[in-house]
Amino acid sequence: MRGIVVGGSINLDLILPCERIPRPGETLHAHARELAPGGKGANQAVAASRLGAPVAMVGAVGEDTFAEPALALLADAGVDLTHVRRVPGATGIAVVYVDDTGENSILIEGGANRSVDADAVGAAAALIQDADVVVLQGEIPRDGIEAAARLATGRLVVNLAPVIAVSPDVLRRADPLVVNEHEGSLALRMLGEHAHGDHAVVAALVDSGVPSVGMTRGAKGALVGGPEHTAEVRSPQVDVVDTTGAGDAFVGALATRLLAGDDLAAAAAFAARVGAFACTGRGAQPSYPRSTDALP
Repeated sequence: MRGIVVGGSINLDLILPCERIPRPGETLHAHARELAPGGKGANQAVAASRLGAPVAMVGAVGEDTFAEPALALLADAGVDLTHVRRVPGATGIAVVYVDDTGENSILIEGGANRSVDADAVGAAAALIQDADVVVLQGEIPRDGIEAAARLATGRLVVNLAPVIAVSPDVLRRADPLVVNEHEGSLALRMLGEHAHGDHAVVAALVDSGVPSVGMTRGAKGALVGGPEHTAEVRSPQVDVVDTTGAGDAFVGALATRLLAGDDLAAAAAFAARVGAFACTGRGAQPSYPRSTDALP
């Protein structure tokens, strides 16, 4: 396959809209409850496929009733699911609290995603090696991420979210490494360096051997950095309903435009628009645009 291969997680999200996120020891009433497909890998695959890219997914779901709803929007978007395995046990799940300002707090239980290890990735070696762009995140085991990074012959996009310990070689092959403000500092520590401030962190990551960096900063947009300079990318201002999955929408859109030949700055500018749009709807995948016509 030529196109994008996403190696990552597939979850079913339980979304609980609430006035505010409960404090430790506190019980609050949610406004409602919703079930929606999620998982960072699946989110990014759906975002890219809806924007017209050919996408294949490498991942796993369980042999439970959550598997089909977790896969529903991947299938609807036309993502190739040939290398999504069914394994004994439970599909991954996330409990997502979303307050009235649209901010969220998320707790995940990996379930079948824990089986996406080096052996599982190796079974999809030919697919990964043939991809123009390979996209990875931090919701599958370390050895699965590292195996996929080694197999990638095309452009490697690593979204180190959540931050897990990986070989520095993975970070130094990422082009780009995509992180938010907090993740960027943690990634830099893995490379034995420290810096303060978003611009300084991006520059230090590049100085430490990362080919390029995209740092998402919410309503402030993004920073993109490479050997020559760091540039700011603005985000459109929108009425925020739910920020869940906005970063994944950014990554999926970024990969789509990199596949199309955009440079990183242009790809990030487009991705910022897609990420902003995702904030205007509830949930992750259900809020992603099906075309560019609706983008702010």
